[in-house]
Formats: sequence, C-alpha cells, structure tokens
Amino acid sequence: MDNLRRFETIRDYNLFNNNETLHPLVSVVDLSKASPRQASSMYFGFYTVFLKEVKCGDLRYGRHTYDYQEGTLVFIAPGQVISVDNSGEVYQPKGYALIFHPDFIHGAALGRHIQDYTFFGYQSNEALHVSERERKLVLDCFSKIEYELEHAIDKHSKQLIVSNIEMLLNYCLRFYDRQFITRDNVNKGILEKFEALLNSYFSSDKPQEIGLPSVAYCARELNLSANYFGDLVKKETGVSAQEYIQQKLIDVAKERLFDPAKSVSEVAYGLGFKYPQHFSRVFKQRVGYTPNEYRRLNFN
Repeated sequence: MDNLRRFETIRDYNLFNNNETLHPLVSVVDLSKASPRQASSMYFGFYTVFLKEVKCGDLRYGRHTYDYQEGTLVFIAPGQVISVDNSGEVYQPKGYALIFHPDFIHGAALGRHIQDYTFFGYQSNEALHVSERERKLVLDCFSKIEYELEHAIDKHSKQLIVSNIEMLLNYCLRFYDRQFITRDNVNKGILEKFEALLNSYFSSDKPQEIGLPSVAYCARELNLSANYFGDLVKKETGVSAQEYIQQKLIDVAKERLFDPAKSVSEVAYGLGFKYPQHFSRVFKQRVGYTPNEYRRLNFN
C-alpha cells in the first residue's frame, strides 16, 4: 500500500491498463483489459473520470473511502493521489475511465472554465451515483470520444473531442443536482450539523484562538471536501457557505451588541476579528448600520 504509482502522462496510464494510446493527451480506458492487480496508491497528472462498473478495490482519497456502488462516477483532478483499499488481495478492475491532460483543453472554452466543475475537488463519500439511463448517457459520451480518437485526425478532431468532454461534464452537473435532491434527508442532516457546529464555535474560545470560521474549517469538521460542502449548502439554502457563515456571524454579533457591558471592540475580538474596524465594515455591509449606530437605534 505504501508503493506509489505515478501516472504523469496519458501513455503511462494506458500502458498500466493494457490500452492502446491513440492520442498523447486524451484517452478512453477500458479497465477490463487491465491485468489483475494488487492495491496501490496512484498519482494522476491529468483529469480522470472513472465509471465504476462493480465494487472491487475500494477507491480511497486520503483516509476516506469513496461512497460508490455499481454504476458510479468518481472525478479526479491533476495532482491528486488515490489509493485502492483491497487488503492486499488481487482484484480485477472493471469499468471505464476518461482521462485528459490539462494541455488538451488549453485554449478551448472548457480550459477557461474547468474550475466551474467543482466535483473534481470532491474528496470522500461524495461520488456520483448514476441511474441506468444516466449511465447510458455517460457511456454514449465515452463512445463518441473514442470514435473521434479512432478516426483519422483532422481539423475537427480536437473540437469534437473537447465538445464531448464538456457535454459529459455538463451532464454530470445535472446528475449531481439530481443527487443533491434525492439525498435530501442526508443533506438536511449535514445542514443541521453545520448549524450546530457554528453555534458551538461561537460559544467557545475558538474565535479568539483560531479566528473567524472558514468554509474549509467547517467542511473539514463535517468530513466533507470544501467544494462538495459549498455546493451542498448552496443547493439547499440558496446562499453560499461563506454567506451562511456571515449570516450566523451577524446574528451572534447583534445579540452581543445588546450587552452594554461589552464594547464594540470586545464584541469584535470575541467573534474572531483581528481588527474592530474589519468587524464594523462587515457589519455595516450586512446590516446597513455600523455596530455603534445599531446599538443607538435599539437602545433608544
């Protein structure tokens, strides 16, 4: 398990899985062609979309196992390390992988907004579970990309391949929207934990010790990736996770400003602000009044 396999190029990964390299920067990999293997950690220097056909060799990101089952999509961004947890047993990988190097999409519209596909930043327990109909759409996109790779390269090849990759990723955005809805009970539980986490945070000494709570901190405490957590909060509440935190911050600030024994500076420091001026600026942006103005309005 300590052995790290590095896949810097498309050819590296094709060779590992006994697949032909038809293009140096993009490939559709049939994992059933790969030889049986033992578990190992793997570094990817390119974008990877796995379609897992069966549950064999559990993919792990860091300490967490991906939440996947038959017919599941897992997205890996360049620079990520994924391990396969299989207790040292030999297993036969199955399914498909679309792999494409960042250089392939440079200069294309996809290259300019690839960061919009935030699921490449999802880490653990956040895989995309697809229905049979959705799975067929994914395989159709893979098939069209593969067709172009097998076709003699002409002036249309790159545009068609990039267009099909983009269409696949757009479908995945839709599928994730559907999954957020179908997992509504799970999501509600996370929101309740988020609210409890913020309440606990502001009633403790952490603001003075750590500062203002960040989205990354909250996601980490809830065992989620920052991207998945942010997308979930946005889908469920209509506001970003950062806005949600700021709303809670302002609610707590309003309550504490009613305590005449505390100066505005003491309230600011107690909430985690390093500078009272920063607190006053944020408060006015959100409320329309400075903390002192808010106090005068409510004490008169």
